Amino acid sequence: MRSVEAGGARLSAVGLGTWQFGSGEWGYGTTYAAETAPAIVRRSLDLGVTLFDTAEIYAMGRSERILGAALGSRRDEAFVATKLLPVLPVDPVVGWRARRSLTRLGTGHVDLYQLHWPNPLAPPSATAAALRRLLDEGHARHVGVSNYPLARWQALEACLGRPVLSNQVRYSLLDRRPEQELLPWAQANGRVLIAYSPLAQGILSGRYDAEHLPSGLRARTGPFLPDNLRAAEPLLSVLRDVAAAHDATPAQVALAWLLRRPNVVVIPGASSVAQAESNAASADIDLGAAEDQALTEASDAYRPATTVVRAGAGLVGRRVRRVLDGLRA
Repeated sequence: MRSVEAGGARLSAVGLGTWQFGSGEWGYGTTYAAETAPAIVRRSLDLGVTLFDTAEIYAMGRSERILGAALGSRRDEAFVATKLLPVLPVDPVVGWRARRSLTRLGTGHVDLYQLHWPNPLAPPSATAAALRRLLDEGHARHVGVSNYPLARWQALEACLGRPVLSNQVRYSLLDRRPEQELLPWAQANGRVLIAYSPLAQGILSGRYDAEHLPSGLRARTGPFLPDNLRAAEPLLSVLRDVAAAHDATPAQVALAWLLRRPNVVVIPGASSVAQAESNAASADIDLGAAEDQALTEASDAYRPATTVVRAGAGLVGRRVRRVLDGLRA
């Protein structure tokens, strides 16, 4: 497995996102949480995957518990990242919440502690003080952010007085907004972009179209509207052609395209051990310059018909309320 090194950290190029561990929104069921998810973690370790990303909001802490139990005695092989729900990201709240995450993960420290979203009501100086304490106490080896614009990322780092190692953002062939500011700055300053939804929630796998939609949360989001799925077809056609040339899948090629960008790692989820194996193998695909250009041009031509997220605001609001209650457990 290839790795990306920056800021004193070494992360596997392909990681594992664990939002779906224990989360009902994905519709995977109880057997997945109890048996499949731990098997995915163990097999990923065998394949050289070290980066495992979770968050306290995922299934009200259950994702952290599943991941921690699955790592077990192999904890030292992993680079564990989790995220803070930033409702009140100041001392002593951050310290208390971080320790709760450590308890659920069954570890004495996390390798990367991230702010899940920017909180416009919390000054960077207050949040930086809390994060600095976690670093000084050894509860976190590195700190990062998620969904941060460049200016807020830089402001937090200036207040912290130390590197904010990473920014976890939505990045894929269907959403390349991080290339405008975030990626150039990360590459110039030895920081990392962690690409979540690198397969656009599965659209880039080529499995879905207007007549074949996923179950659960994804089917209610804008990218899966029929017009948007039809708009993605030209890009999917190029993905299939490149995949055929490498005896690979469209999903593997979509991940390999991202991994050609310096300072980028990807954290796809996995619904099965076989999918985790397939994701890990994408790190070994060596795309040519012409293939990269063809994919980039097809991505440039993608124009979604709408970006409306159906039922999104209500879903997020309900999840936040549930998490604030559930994390006390």
